[in-house]
Amino acid sequence: MNYIFTNSMKEDNALRRSYNSLAEKTFGLSFEEFYQNGYWTDKYIPYSLFDDGKVIANASVNILKSFYNGQEKRCIQIGTVMTDSDYRNQGLSRYLIERILSEWKESCDTMYLFANDSVLDFYPKFGFVKAVEYQCSSPITPTKGRVRKLNMSLASDREFLKRYYSKSNPYSALAIKDNYELLMFYCTSLMKDCVYFLEDFDAVIIASNKNEILTCYDIFSDGNHAMIEMVSRVAESQIRSVVFGFTPIEHAAFHSRILEEEDTTLFVLKGKDNWFVNHQMMFPVLSHA
Repeated sequence: MNYIFTNSMKEDNALRRSYNSLAEKTFGLSFEEFYQNGYWTDKYIPYSLFDDGKVIANASVNILKSFYNGQEKRCIQIGTVMTDSDYRNQGLSRYLIERILSEWKESCDTMYLFANDSVLDFYPKFGFVKAVEYQCSSPITPTKGRVRKLNMSLASDREFLKRYYSKSNPYSALAIKDNYELLMFYCTSLMKDCVYFLEDFDAVIIASNKNEILTCYDIFSDGNHAMIEMVSRVAESQIRSVVFGFTPIEHAAFHSRILEEEDTTLFVLKGKDNWFVNHQMMFPVLSHA
């Protein structure tokens, strides 16, 4: 079968609606608000095949700027890999992955993706190898202070978050910068109720409380205060421990364990930078595309 390829369909309303329909059916996600709010930029490039005006398969390129050991690195993350159920077993995903590799492999420092359990044997065919991530945690005692939850439906609070995001995360061993768009994908949907301003520390923290565990996804500040002291301010009274959605620079001071996520495995392209060999690290959760 001959299908039509495009990597520039975001401005085509009909194709974008079809793309969102397939994403909703596959992942329960829509990119329409992401687009309407102006966050869908050239850093997110869907490589799509369509048939009779309908998007039938996709694999997206996500361009990220990371800092590791003081060096800036260009990362390519492959995401939103999906095929309509009526068009599977035709090699469409293989075609898209091979096309992405041919166009991007030589222009990045590292290339990676997160795969679900049903395709663990698929990505090694293209030279991807499994990588083990580690997550840090620590006991924590909740403390009180001046904390304001930001309202992500307000343009003023979104702009407030943007200003603090420019500070980046000074506590992260692997920091992602200049990727406000992906941050807002999370903060206007899945984590819209998880954004806090800590007035006492002049910092913004993205965190969620669940049962006795606080998950701290990111911190944007000047780095002038102890991280645990800051995180404790957003912990509710029942919280006993914090887990981090990034690798703290001082990770030796925390408990570290292998990150085991249901239906999620990290693959890194062989021959490119692989920071996970002999290092107990993780990609920041809010950089997952």
